[in-house]
Amino acid sequence: MKLIVGLGNPGEKYEKIRHNLGFMVLENFLKAYAPVSQTSWDSKDKFKSLVAEIEWNSRKQKSLEKVILAKPKTYMNNSGMAVSLLSKFYKVKPEDIWIIHDEIDLPLGAMKIRFGGSAAGHRGVESVIDALKTDKFWRFRMGIGFSKSKDSLAKTHLGNTTEFVLQGFSGKERSKVKLLLKRGVKAIETALEKDIQSAMNQFNTK
Repeated sequence: MKLIVGLGNPGEKYEKIRHNLGFMVLENFLKAYAPVSQTSWDSKDKFKSLVAEIEWNSRKQKSLEKVILAKPKTYMNNSGMAVSLLSKFYKVKPEDIWIIHDEIDLPLGAMKIRFGGSAAGHRGVESVIDALKTDKFWRFRMGIGFSKSKDSLAKTHLGNTTEFVLQGFSGKERSKVKLLLKRGVKAIETALEKDIQSAMNQFNTK
């Protein structure tokens, strides 16, 4: 069983901001799967999340694997509360938890899948580490364009990260966002169908 959690903030006003890229990827993944299953999000107060349960036909498992998709309703900085509740109920080990989140240290359009390590300043990931009492889970890091060395836009926001991540994407950026969402969906599909190392090899930005 896998638990895949997209990080973001609930509410209409946050839907299209940079910080909600984790939600966006997971929503697009479920839409890609839904035509077959007609699965939708259910509000589960006991998990403080919107949840969808699907089954994935994995080549590696050679059988249907249950996959729990979740979007916490706790707001970003308390995401760990929802992840902990979900992991305990479904008895999912940390190494089978995949967190999809925005990453300010990767330029827009870039993606890096990695296992473990620090939160690198991401409050949502930090909350998950604190709640699980371990950093040994997978992260799908989706670049939102904040690169101190390469992105001139980011340089104007140094010291004001909160303002930057709560902004929407500009018209010029939307084509990159669309491609990144597609890559994120394909990366999840590849990781489920084959294994996560295959997804890393294929989708990690060099």
